[in-house]
Amino acid sequence: MAEAPARVAALFTPLGDGSFEAAPSTRGPWDAAMMHGGPPAALLARAVEHTDPGSELVVTRLTIELLGGVPIGPLTVATSLAKTGRRFQIVDATMHAGDRLACLARAVRIRRADIPAAASVPPGHRDAPLPAPESGDTMPLYVRPERGMFYPDGAEIRHVGGELGSGHVAVWIRLRGDLLPGEPASPLARTAAASDFANGVSAGLSFDDWLFANTEMTIHLYRQPAGEWIGLDARTVTDASGAGLSTGTLHDLQGPFGICAQSLFIDRR
Repeated sequence: MAEAPARVAALFTPLGDGSFEAAPSTRGPWDAAMMHGGPPAALLARAVEHTDPGSELVVTRLTIELLGGVPIGPLTVATSLAKTGRRFQIVDATMHAGDRLACLARAVRIRRADIPAAASVPPGHRDAPLPAPESGDTMPLYVRPERGMFYPDGAEIRHVGGELGSGHVAVWIRLRGDLLPGEPASPLARTAAASDFANGVSAGLSFDDWLFANTEMTIHLYRQPAGEWIGLDARTVTDASGAGLSTGTLHDLQGPFGICAQSLFIDRR
């Protein structure tokens, strides 16, 4: 197994009443004052999971709309049930930066069950497992920051497949610290944080010359992941119209467990 990562401070500190303070290690690559999309996605995932009644249900789909850059600073998160039920729910979540609505999220939750006879994968539809994390190299930095960033300060990435810059890359990702002090990120939160890297790790355009930021992210899970590593087999395609799409198959050490997708806004720097 790969050695445990150097531990860092939690990504967020609770301030009470649904408010949180973001750590400098949440910083993203596009703007020094703004977070990477992974940390707010993880915090929204946590909020969805903790929403009652129904926190015992599992999330099978999570969509996060990024309404603009999320600043590094105080944030307020709130949730509500758009659909109640014992077997199937829809949960909405919001994230405010001051008075500005920064993110919207909507999740589908379903009841847990134990139905061994239902487990099946059609022949030819199972994705091949990724090479183990310890077999890969540390992912090169795609930008050279003047100060810390979520990668590499808040997350570790191991490159295990595909050619960098080709539009198709496979990586393993794990967080270097807790989501909140003394509270490790849940499997869903780790998946949300990792999924937001899809456009960055599989980029076919240069970070120096191009902006290719995701405007949203959607995750679909057919089982809950296990362990600290999240594998991401990611692909990015871009078009002359200024739009792009990043997609990825999500893995844990047992194999694939879901997919993710991002709609991209593309422009010259």
